[in-house]
Amino acid sequence: MRIVSLLPAATDIVAELGLTDRLVGRTHECDWPPEAVAAVPVVTGAEFTPDDLTSREISDAVGGAAHSGSSLYTLDTDALASLRPDVVLTQDLCDVCAVSYEKVSRAVRLLDADTRVLSLEPRTLDDVLDCLVTVGELLGVREHAERQRAALRRRLERVARLTAGRARPRVVAIEWLDPLWPAGHWVPEQITYAGGEPLLAAPGEHTQPMTWTAVREARPDVVLVLPCGFPPERTLRERELLTGLPGWAELPAVRTGRVWVLDGPAYFNRPGPRVVRGAEVLAQLLHGVRAGAAVTSGEARPLRGFGE
Repeated sequence: MRIVSLLPAATDIVAELGLTDRLVGRTHECDWPPEAVAAVPVVTGAEFTPDDLTSREISDAVGGAAHSGSSLYTLDTDALASLRPDVVLTQDLCDVCAVSYEKVSRAVRLLDADTRVLSLEPRTLDDVLDCLVTVGELLGVREHAERQRAALRRRLERVARLTAGRARPRVVAIEWLDPLWPAGHWVPEQITYAGGEPLLAAPGEHTQPMTWTAVREARPDVVLVLPCGFPPERTLRERELLTGLPGWAELPAVRTGRVWVLDGPAYFNRPGPRVVRGAEVLAQLLHGVRAGAAVTSGEARPLRGFGE
Protein backbone atom coordinates (compact mmCIF):
# COMPACT_ATOMS: atom_id res chain seq x y z
CA MET A 1 0.00 0.00 0.00
CA ARG A 2 1.36 3.40 -1.05
CA ILE A 3 0.74 6.17 1.50
CA VAL A 4 0.96 9.94 1.12
CA SER A 5 0.72 11.87 4.39
CA LEU A 6 -0.37 15.49 4.12
CA LEU A 7 -0.36 16.00 7.88
CA PRO A 8 2.69 15.78 10.19
CA ALA A 9 0.62 14.10 12.90
CA ALA A 10 -0.49 11.45 10.40
CA THR A 11 3.15 10.79 9.54
CA ASP A 12 3.79 10.31 13.27
CA ILE A 13 0.94 7.80 13.34
CA VAL A 14 2.32 5.90 10.35
CA ALA A 15 5.67 5.73 12.16
CA GLU A 16 4.00 4.49 15.37
CA LEU A 17 2.42 1.72 13.31
CA GLY A 18 5.81 0.77 11.85
CA LEU A 19 4.77 1.59 8.28
CA THR A 20 7.14 4.36 7.25
CA ASP A 21 8.48 2.08 4.52
CA ARG A 22 5.09 2.51 2.80
CA LEU A 23 5.29 6.32 2.80
CA VAL A 24 5.79 7.58 -0.73
CA GLY A 25 4.99 11.26 -0.12
CA ARG A 26 4.83 13.76 2.74
CA THR A 27 4.56 17.44 3.60
CA HIS A 28 7.53 19.75 3.99
CA GLU A 29 6.79 19.82 7.74
CA CYS A 30 6.76 16.05 8.30
CA ASP A 31 10.00 15.58 10.23
CA TRP A 32 9.50 12.56 12.47
CA PRO A 33 11.19 10.17 12.67
CA PRO A 34 13.93 12.09 10.83
CA GLU A 35 15.88 9.06 9.65
CA ALA A 36 12.74 7.48 8.19
CA VAL A 37 11.18 10.46 6.41
CA ALA A 38 14.24 12.32 5.10
CA ALA A 39 14.22 10.50 1.77
CA VAL A 40 10.44 10.56 1.27
CA PRO A 41 9.40 12.97 -1.52
CA VAL A 42 7.84 16.27 -0.45
CA VAL A 43 4.61 17.31 -2.20
CA THR A 44 3.74 20.53 -0.35
CA GLY A 45 5.22 23.96 0.22
CA ALA A 46 4.45 27.14 2.16
CA GLU A 47 3.65 30.61 0.87
CA PHE A 48 6.30 32.10 3.16
CA THR A 49 9.22 31.10 5.38
CA PRO A 50 8.23 31.39 9.06
CA ASP A 51 11.81 32.01 10.21
CA ASP A 52 11.84 35.24 8.21
CA LEU A 53 8.77 36.67 9.97
CA THR A 54 7.73 37.67 13.47
CA SER A 55 4.82 35.98 15.23
CA ARG A 56 2.59 38.96 14.44
CA GLU A 57 3.60 38.89 10.76
CA ILE A 58 2.88 35.16 10.58
CA SER A 59 -0.50 35.67 12.23
CA ASP A 60 -1.38 38.42 9.75
CA ALA A 61 -0.22 36.27 6.84
CA VAL A 62 -2.46 33.35 7.76
CA GLY A 63 -5.54 35.45 8.41
CA GLY A 64 -5.09 36.89 11.89
CA ALA A 65 -7.78 36.19 14.45
CA ALA A 66 -9.95 34.58 11.81
CA HIS A 67 -7.49 31.67 11.89
CA SER A 68 -8.13 30.93 8.22
CA GLY A 69 -5.08 29.91 6.25
CA SER A 70 -6.73 28.16 3.32
CA SER A 71 -4.13 29.41 0.83
CA LEU A 72 -1.19 29.09 3.21
CA TYR A 73 0.09 25.81 1.74
CA THR A 74 0.65 24.72 -1.83
CA LEU A 75 0.11 21.18 -3.04
CA ASP A 76 2.09 19.86 -6.00
CA THR A 77 -0.69 17.96 -7.74
CA ASP A 78 1.62 16.68 -10.49
CA ALA A 79 3.99 15.22 -7.91
CA LEU A 80 1.05 13.72 -6.03
CA ALA A 81 -0.24 12.06 -9.20
CA SER A 82 3.18 10.65 -10.03
CA LEU A 83 3.35 8.91 -6.65
CA ARG A 84 0.17 6.88 -7.39
CA PRO A 85 -0.99 6.75 -3.74
CA ASP A 86 -3.48 4.20 -2.53
CA VAL A 87 -4.15 6.28 0.58
CA VAL A 88 -3.88 10.00 1.30
CA LEU A 89 -3.96 11.06 4.95
CA THR A 90 -5.10 14.63 5.61
CA GLN A 91 -7.17 16.73 8.04
CA ASP A 92 -10.06 19.17 8.21
CA LEU A 93 -9.38 20.58 11.67
CA CYS A 94 -7.19 23.62 10.97
CA ASP A 95 -6.17 25.17 7.65
CA VAL A 96 -3.24 26.86 9.35
CA CYS A 97 -1.75 23.51 10.37
CA ALA A 98 -1.75 21.66 7.05
CA VAL A 99 -3.13 21.58 3.52
CA SER A 100 -6.91 21.97 3.66
CA TYR A 101 -9.14 18.95 3.16
CA GLU A 102 -10.96 20.75 0.36
CA LYS A 103 -7.72 21.32 -1.54
CA VAL A 104 -6.67 17.69 -1.08
CA SER A 105 -10.07 16.38 -2.20
CA ARG A 106 -9.95 18.46 -5.38
CA ALA A 107 -6.47 17.16 -6.16
CA VAL A 108 -7.40 13.51 -5.56
CA ARG A 109 -10.45 13.81 -7.83
CA LEU A 110 -8.06 14.62 -10.66
CA LEU A 111 -6.07 11.43 -10.15
CA ASP A 112 -6.72 8.56 -12.51
CA ALA A 113 -6.67 6.09 -9.64
CA ASP A 114 -8.76 4.54 -6.87
CA THR A 115 -7.25 6.60 -4.05
CA ARG A 116 -8.74 6.66 -0.54
CA VAL A 117 -8.66 9.95 1.39
CA LEU A 118 -8.83 9.78 5.18
CA SER A 119 -9.38 13.02 7.10
CA LEU A 120 -8.29 13.06 10.74
CA GLU A 121 -10.04 15.57 13.03
CA PRO A 122 -9.14 14.82 16.66
CA ARG A 123 -9.98 17.36 19.37
CA THR A 124 -9.28 15.42 22.58
CA LEU A 125 -6.66 12.96 23.80
CA ASP A 126 -9.05 10.06 23.28
CA ASP A 127 -9.64 11.26 19.73
CA VAL A 128 -5.89 11.41 19.12
CA LEU A 129 -5.35 7.84 20.31
CA ASP A 130 -8.41 6.58 18.43
CA CYS A 131 -6.95 8.01 15.21
CA LEU A 132 -4.22 5.40 15.57
CA VAL A 133 -6.81 2.64 15.18
CA THR A 134 -8.69 4.49 12.41
CA VAL A 135 -5.50 4.73 10.36
CA GLY A 136 -4.42 1.23 11.32
CA GLU A 137 -7.69 -0.28 10.11
CA LEU A 138 -7.42 1.48 6.76
CA LEU A 139 -3.84 0.29 6.38
CA GLY A 140 -4.65 -3.29 7.34
CA VAL A 141 -2.99 -3.37 10.78
CA ARG A 142 -5.92 -2.78 13.12
CA GLU A 143 -4.85 -5.29 15.80
CA HIS A 144 -1.36 -3.81 15.97
CA ALA A 145 -2.86 -0.31 16.14
CA GLU A 146 -5.10 -1.35 19.04
CA ARG A 147 -2.07 -2.68 20.93
CA GLN A 148 -0.19 0.56 20.34
CA ARG A 149 -3.18 2.59 21.49
CA ALA A 150 -3.42 0.50 24.65
CA ALA A 151 0.28 1.02 25.35
CA LEU A 152 -0.07 4.78 24.97
CA ARG A 153 -3.08 4.83 27.28
CA ARG A 154 -1.10 2.89 29.90
CA ARG A 155 1.58 5.58 29.74
CA LEU A 156 -1.02 8.30 30.29
CA GLU A 157 -2.50 6.37 33.20
CA ARG A 158 0.96 6.06 34.75
CA VAL A 159 1.39 9.84 34.52
CA ALA A 160 -1.94 10.30 36.28
CA ARG A 161 -1.02 7.81 39.04
CA LEU A 162 2.35 9.43 39.69
CA THR A 163 0.82 12.89 40.05
CA ALA A 164 -2.34 11.88 41.94
CA GLY A 165 -2.89 13.47 45.33
CA ARG A 166 -0.40 16.29 44.79
CA ALA A 167 -1.24 19.97 44.93
CA ARG A 168 -2.34 20.98 41.46
CA PRO A 169 -0.61 24.13 40.15
CA ARG A 170 -2.71 26.49 38.04
CA VAL A 171 -1.36 26.42 34.50
CA VAL A 172 -1.67 28.71 31.49
CA ALA A 173 -0.47 27.21 28.19
CA ILE A 174 0.27 29.70 25.41
CA GLU A 175 0.02 28.45 21.82
CA TRP A 176 0.89 31.73 20.10
CA LEU A 177 2.75 34.85 21.23
CA ASP A 178 1.33 37.70 19.14
CA PRO A 179 -1.60 37.79 19.49
CA LEU A 180 -1.66 35.75 22.66
CA TRP A 181 -3.53 32.51 22.12
CA PRO A 182 -4.31 29.82 24.71
CA ALA A 183 -3.66 26.17 23.86
CA GLY A 184 -6.91 24.22 23.59
CA HIS A 185 -7.97 20.89 22.09
CA TRP A 186 -5.98 18.13 23.87
CA VAL A 187 -3.48 20.37 25.74
CA PRO A 188 -5.74 21.01 28.77
CA GLU A 189 -6.02 17.22 29.16
CA GLN A 190 -2.25 16.84 28.96
CA ILE A 191 -1.99 19.34 31.81
CA THR A 192 -4.65 17.54 33.84
CA TYR A 193 -2.99 14.13 33.42
CA ALA A 194 0.29 15.72 34.54
CA GLY A 195 -1.28 16.97 37.76
CA GLY A 196 -2.07 20.56 36.84
CA GLU A 197 -5.18 22.70 36.62
CA PRO A 198 -5.53 24.14 33.09
CA LEU A 199 -6.68 27.75 32.84
CA LEU A 200 -8.22 29.82 30.02
CA ALA A 201 -9.05 26.84 27.77
CA ALA A 202 -11.23 23.74 28.09
CA PRO A 203 -10.58 20.22 26.76
CA GLY A 204 -11.51 19.91 23.10
CA GLU A 205 -11.91 23.66 22.69
CA HIS A 206 -10.87 25.40 19.47
CA THR A 207 -9.66 28.58 21.15
CA GLN A 208 -9.59 32.27 20.24
CA PRO A 209 -7.04 34.99 21.04
CA MET A 210 -6.93 36.11 24.66
CA THR A 211 -5.97 39.37 26.29
CA TRP A 212 -2.91 39.83 28.46
CA THR A 213 -5.29 41.07 31.15
CA ALA A 214 -6.92 37.62 31.19
CA VAL A 215 -3.55 36.00 31.83
CA ARG A 216 -2.66 38.46 34.60
CA GLU A 217 -6.00 37.99 36.30
CA ALA A 218 -5.66 34.19 36.12
CA ARG A 219 -2.44 34.46 38.18
CA PRO A 220 -0.99 31.15 36.93
CA ASP A 221 1.49 29.21 39.05
CA VAL A 222 3.02 27.85 35.85
CA VAL A 223 3.20 29.23 32.32
CA LEU A 224 3.87 26.88 29.40
CA VAL A 225 5.02 28.53 26.18
CA LEU A 226 4.54 26.18 23.22
CA PRO A 227 3.83 28.16 20.03
CA CYS A 228 2.40 26.17 17.16
CA GLY A 229 5.21 25.11 14.83
CA PHE A 230 8.03 26.65 16.92
CA PRO A 231 10.80 24.59 18.52
CA PRO A 232 12.18 26.15 21.74
CA GLU A 233 15.05 28.02 20.11
CA ARG A 234 12.65 29.76 17.70
CA THR A 235 10.33 30.73 20.55
CA LEU A 236 13.19 32.18 22.59
CA ARG A 237 13.99 34.60 19.79
CA GLU A 238 10.75 36.40 20.61
CA ARG A 239 10.73 36.01 24.39
CA GLU A 240 10.37 39.79 24.80
CA LEU A 241 6.81 39.50 23.51
CA LEU A 242 6.10 38.03 26.95
CA THR A 243 8.80 39.38 29.21
CA GLY A 244 8.10 42.93 28.04
CA LEU A 245 4.41 42.85 28.93
CA PRO A 246 3.25 45.07 31.82
CA GLY A 247 3.12 43.13 35.05
CA TRP A 248 5.04 40.15 33.66
CA ALA A 249 7.43 40.08 36.62
CA GLU A 250 4.50 40.01 39.07
CA LEU A 251 3.00 36.75 37.79
CA PRO A 252 3.34 33.96 40.39
CA ALA A 253 4.86 31.72 37.71
CA VAL A 254 7.54 34.29 36.94
CA ARG A 255 8.33 35.04 40.58
CA THR A 256 8.94 31.34 41.26
CA GLY A 257 10.76 30.61 37.98
CA ARG A 258 8.10 28.30 36.62
CA VAL A 259 7.85 29.52 33.03
CA TRP A 260 8.79 26.85 30.53
CA VAL A 261 9.46 26.99 26.80
CA LEU A 262 8.48 23.66 25.24
CA ASP A 263 8.82 21.91 21.91
CA GLY A 264 5.30 22.57 20.66
CA PRO A 265 5.48 20.77 17.29
CA ALA A 266 6.89 17.59 18.80
CA TYR A 267 4.64 17.12 21.84
CA PHE A 268 1.74 19.57 21.98
CA ASN A 269 0.62 21.11 18.67
CA ARG A 270 0.32 17.95 16.58
CA PRO A 271 -2.40 15.40 17.39
CA GLY A 272 -0.17 12.37 17.09
CA PRO A 273 1.17 9.69 19.46
CA ARG A 274 3.88 11.98 20.87
CA VAL A 275 1.29 13.97 22.83
CA VAL A 276 1.69 11.19 25.41
CA ARG A 277 5.34 12.15 25.76
CA GLY A 278 4.12 15.72 26.21
CA ALA A 279 2.14 14.68 29.28
CA GLU A 280 5.22 12.88 30.64
CA VAL A 281 7.30 16.02 30.14
CA LEU A 282 4.71 18.11 31.99
CA ALA A 283 4.64 15.68 34.92
CA GLN A 284 8.34 16.28 35.48
CA LEU A 285 8.04 20.06 35.06
CA LEU A 286 5.00 20.39 37.34
CA HIS A 287 5.90 17.84 40.03
CA GLY A 288 9.44 16.59 39.47
CA VAL A 289 8.24 13.03 38.83
CA ARG A 290 9.70 10.82 36.13
CA ALA A 291 7.00 9.11 34.09
CA GLY A 292 9.40 8.33 31.26
CA ALA A 293 12.84 9.41 30.12
CA ALA A 294 14.30 12.49 31.80
CA VAL A 295 13.26 15.75 30.14
CA THR A 296 15.96 17.19 27.89
CA SER A 297 16.74 20.81 27.03
CA GLY A 298 15.44 20.11 23.54
CA GLU A 299 12.04 19.29 25.03
CA ALA A 300 11.75 22.04 27.64
CA ARG A 301 13.84 24.87 28.99
CA PRO A 302 13.15 27.68 31.46
CA LEU A 303 12.37 31.20 30.28
CA ARG A 304 14.15 33.58 32.61
CA GLY A 305 13.73 36.89 30.78
CA PHE A 306 16.11 39.27 29.10
CA GLY A 307 19.29 38.01 30.75
CA GLU A 308 19.05 34.34 29.78
